Amino acid sequence: MNTKKITTVLALAATASVALTGCVSDGAGGTGGPGATGGADSGGDKGTITIGFLPSWTDGLSTAYLLENRLEAIGYDVEMKTLTEAGPLYTGLAQGDVDIYPSAWPELTHAEYMKTYGDEIEDLGAYYDNAKLTLAVPEYSDITSIEQLRGKGAQFDGQIIGIEPGAGLTAQTQKMLPEYGLDGEYELVTSSTAAMLTELKEATEKKEDIVVTLWRPFWANDAFPIKDLEDPKGAMGESEALHFLGTAGFSEEHPDAAELIESIKLDDEQYGALEDLVVNEYGEGKEREAVEAWLEKYPDLIG
Repeated sequence: MNTKKITTVLALAATASVALTGCVSDGAGGTGGPGATGGADSGGDKGTITIGFLPSWTDGLSTAYLLENRLEAIGYDVEMKTLTEAGPLYTGLAQGDVDIYPSAWPELTHAEYMKTYGDEIEDLGAYYDNAKLTLAVPEYSDITSIEQLRGKGAQFDGQIIGIEPGAGLTAQTQKMLPEYGLDGEYELVTSSTAAMLTELKEATEKKEDIVVTLWRPFWANDAFPIKDLEDPKGAMGESEALHFLGTAGFSEEHPDAAELIESIKLDDEQYGALEDLVVNEYGEGKEREAVEAWLEKYPDLIG
């Protein structure tokens, strides 16, 4: 990805992370208005479905707009509700304020949220089965494993640069630190995904040392000259699937929508193409056009 694209995406993430918003898209942005694939013709006669997502977490950003397109095509109005933390999103899902969370990590990363809210949440199926939490350093670093960070805190200013405090990735990283004897030597610095990416961009441009929390799939793994650190203890967790979650009773109330959602299965190539188009090629404000382009490339993948 070139510098202009990285800057644009960082600006999008920063905007999304300013506050806990709860914004709903307007007529120009996919609630059955002109320009929404399928929505303008269908008229949204089946009612409204609210999709809640975190724009700075681009797996959810990408799949939210994919679901919006497909749900409008079968006759639903869709409201897009943006939040900045996973906790409030799970709360909204459990309380019925949000109908769908389009890219959840319920098996490991969000397991604590599922313990709290699972009885009020319905699993609508997994769309991707190889998601993983990681620590990453620049490619030019001589460190290749998490265990090699021990004793080298000064090299990284005693910091691991993280994302939102309430993220499952943050909790997992905090659990990892004592496993490798890094607690006390390193501080996990949390703020936002946008802030982490900004620091990563600045460090790699200057060829400085930095260690950040990341995950796969995520566009930043290809946009920056970085590498995952090996995790011989498995302290960052095993691979897991990304799921569509619904509020309890969703499939009973919207059986055709639930059937469509359950049918969505993406491999690395298909998911990568979707995220690249939404985040990089088209970018902020053109997510719907990006989804249309993706559907042209994979016309038979989703009903």
